[in-house]
Amino acid sequence: MILAFTDFGFSGPYLGELRCAALREAPDVAYVDLLADAPAFRPDLAAYLLAALALRLQPGDVLLGVVDPGVGTERAALAVEVDDYWLVGPDNGLFEIAMRRAARVRAYRITWRPRTLSTSFHGRDLFAPVAARLALGHRRGLAPVEPSRRPAWPDDLDRIVHVDHYGNLLTGRRAQTLDETALLEVAGRTVRRARTFAAVGAGDLFWYENSSGLVEIAENGGSAAAALGIGPDAPVAITPGEPR
Repeated sequence: MILAFTDFGFSGPYLGELRCAALREAPDVAYVDLLADAPAFRPDLAAYLLAALALRLQPGDVLLGVVDPGVGTERAALAVEVDDYWLVGPDNGLFEIAMRRAARVRAYRITWRPRTLSTSFHGRDLFAPVAARLALGHRRGLAPVEPSRRPAWPDDLDRIVHVDHYGNLLTGRRAQTLDETALLEVAGRTVRRARTFAAVGAGDLFWYENSSGLVEIAENGGSAAAALGIGPDAPVAITPGEPR
């Protein structure tokens, strides 16, 4: 599969143009819009969400990642073989956490260029065609490279990285690193763990391990984002449970 991870949102032509560019190259490869509302302009937040979602990729899959506020600049264009799948997108930290958690990483600079390359839409003109070709097994137009790294970024990020349709708040913290007794301090509120929504009363806030393995803050039957008045990049403090 080709799986698109972007901050494009759902309005306008951008998702459709990205899909068209990939399917023109590989019409028989399944294409999925995995996420279209990654934190806008924030690869530093999106990297943690991408790494969590990438755990479900299968051998040969290609994740087409476009959170690219530096489009049109000298930042490199990357294709990264991470264990047994591919990441294609800008060299701006978006793939940092996925690479850090992988057993094997081989990075390549994309040297191929299309006949026409927009200064503002490398996702359509450059990354999507390359992702499609990699899904077909073609590696032409790649040169080995050492990608830029972000060693100062934490392994787990205690901030909100995404707000979903329900107003649930996804953090960049893997739930497996916390004790079940850990308390979250967020927007002046203390939030305790519950295993399911049904384990708390209507309107109660709680945190739980979501389906991607991340710590997520929710309100049973409501919007945690509205209740707390926060969104992406809001800090989350963890007390007193210690990371494992």
